[in-house]
Amino acid sequence: MTPAGSFEAVAREWLATVHSAKVSEGHAERTRIRLEQDIFPWIGRRPIDAIEPRELLACLRRIVGRGAIETTHRAKDACGQVFRYGIASGLCARNPASELRDALPPVPSRHLAAIVEPGRAAELLRAMGEYKGNPVTRAALALSALLFLRPGELRQIEWSWVDFDAATISTPGAMMKRRKEEKAKGPPHLVPLARQALEVLRELQPFTGKARYVFPSLLSDERPMSDNTVRSALRRMGYGNDDMSAHGFRAMARTMAAERLGFPAEVIESQLAHAVPDALGKAYNRTQYLDQRRELMAKWADYLDQLRRL
Repeated sequence: MTPAGSFEAVAREWLATVHSAKVSEGHAERTRIRLEQDIFPWIGRRPIDAIEPRELLACLRRIVGRGAIETTHRAKDACGQVFRYGIASGLCARNPASELRDALPPVPSRHLAAIVEPGRAAELLRAMGEYKGNPVTRAALALSALLFLRPGELRQIEWSWVDFDAATISTPGAMMKRRKEEKAKGPPHLVPLARQALEVLRELQPFTGKARYVFPSLLSDERPMSDNTVRSALRRMGYGNDDMSAHGFRAMARTMAAERLGFPAEVIESQLAHAVPDALGKAYNRTQYLDQRRELMAKWADYLDQLRRL
């Protein structure tokens, strides 16, 4: 039996009463398994108010020893939340995890992570559907998957660019990732909106429809939301830096639209707003393949629905 007041007892209480209420079922399960495998065997039975930073560090260094640096940091963060819960509950007076800020190797930099396998994508989409955070952030997650946009382009969408009748978003050339001349003189990038994307936007209107931005900052309606919002939401769902990134939704779309739906590369690249030369050498002909891109976006949205139901 787990001793009362032990780290494991407090952690399990936190998992049941706080963590599971804030995050998706899958995220909560991953946190539980991480604690059970890497933390409880070593300090689980220790009184939570007696644990020293060096004891927690010894646990975390075992994880580092097998090369799982990202997992080490996630385990430290979970422990930190348990200690904070213990402090609030009057069971301990300090948070040893907060004293280990510079004691662990940093997460190595790498290419932006992306999920491109149908099974893992299905799990991610279900986790997004269970997201319990801000409804505006939830909409940003949904449109990240649906629209093929760069994270910076997504968060800066303005309501004036959205045409519900034409089912498009028209992003001005100045907002796109282009050469300076193309920014100044190039046509807008048209994003066809599938039925599912239109539904997300209509559901979002009561929350932000009077603001300039579809995704306004919490501090000011005249500024877009932080570039870290979608990334933070993914972390709350249990997806670390080596699992999925905000930019990874584009890689998911590029890979799976080609491999699973069979769309030609030039149509996908045009929707991604990459340079697609035409017969006349116009590298940024943004109306190119518009009919094909409408079909792409509709079938992509239907495919995401199909994956979600797996």
